Amino acid sequence: MQAIKDSVGFLSAQYEDVMKDFKAASETIAEVKRENIKSQSKIKELTHQLNVLEQSTRASNIEIQCLPEKRNENLLEVVQKLNDVIGIDVKEVYILNCTRIAKKNRESPRPRSVIVQFNSPLTRDKVLASIVQFNKMKKTPDKLNSSHFGFSGEHKPIYVMEHLSSFNKELHAATRVRAKEKGYSFTWIRNGRIFVRKNVNSEYRLIRDFESLNNIL
Repeated sequence: MQAIKDSVGFLSAQYEDVMKDFKAASETIAEVKRENIKSQSKIKELTHQLNVLEQSTRASNIEIQCLPEKRNENLLEVVQKLNDVIGIDVKEVYILNCTRIAKKNRESPRPRSVIVQFNSPLTRDKVLASIVQFNKMKKTPDKLNSSHFGFSGEHKPIYVMEHLSSFNKELHAATRVRAKEKGYSFTWIRNGRIFVRKNVNSEYRLIRDFESLNNIL
């Protein structure tokens, strides 16, 4: 009988030790989870700050997409031609830099984009507003295209937009896909921020990050 009592006592002590270890392990895991949440939150905050900083450095820039490339091209003349086409007078001194940028996907057949840096966000906005107005007044075949820049052959559409940060560019692409899937009519960019609107009567939504895409219902 004593042997049984001793065995029970031993097992009880063992059980208590196991439970203590289990509790300690659970507390450790909970603490690790809390630290992980803090770390993820900090990473998200730093990523946001970095994105805001990167976007601010591009506040005076536009990106010209799908403009055909040619040897010995003069990109300053290209920008001046753009200004002539859309009917805006931008002095050469207001154009600080023009350059082609490397493709993210080297296999893509699209031409390298042209980045134009103006002297101020105000000048950039005047150019972008004039492009919007120009395209509104034209039917689809006559909207801004390669023929306006002196290229013969097929009229290929030319797109001009704000120069987005790497993060915002990916977010904008994902937003367009999501908005199209959900039947949204409008997706646009304003000062580096991305907006959507389902129709002319609905309220706009600001897409701050990839989590915001869940708000496109």
